[in-house]
Amino acid sequence: MQAPLITDAQRAQLLANGRQSRENPDFDPPPVVKLFTPDAGATWLLTEIDPDDEARCFGLCDLGLGCPEMGWADPPEIEALRGPLRLPVERDLYFRAGKPLSGYAREARLAGRIVT
Repeated sequence: MQAPLITDAQRAQLLANGRQSRENPDFDPPPVVKLFTPDAGATWLLTEIDPDDEARCFGLCDLGLGCPEMGWADPPEIEALRGPLRLPVERDLYFRAGKPLSGYAREARLAGRIVT
């Protein structure tokens, strides 16, 4: 059985970040969770969940097309994705953010992909 994409502790932090983001438009937290396709080039660094709509996460999204961007993503859609070998999206169990999301976004724009 596969581990959940987002743990309860991560969900709590994502929701707390979503609330703080509403209060402070300059809030720039580090990513809480990294999701990726093991058999394709997609990666997501998520920082917050919309407290009014938990089907919306914000973060840096890279679909492997060379143009990562910050925006909203739908966790159920991410979970339903499969790469060419039909492998499910996974959570990087060893990811620990070392900078705010803006730092990852800056590096991703230069590299054309998320670099962690």
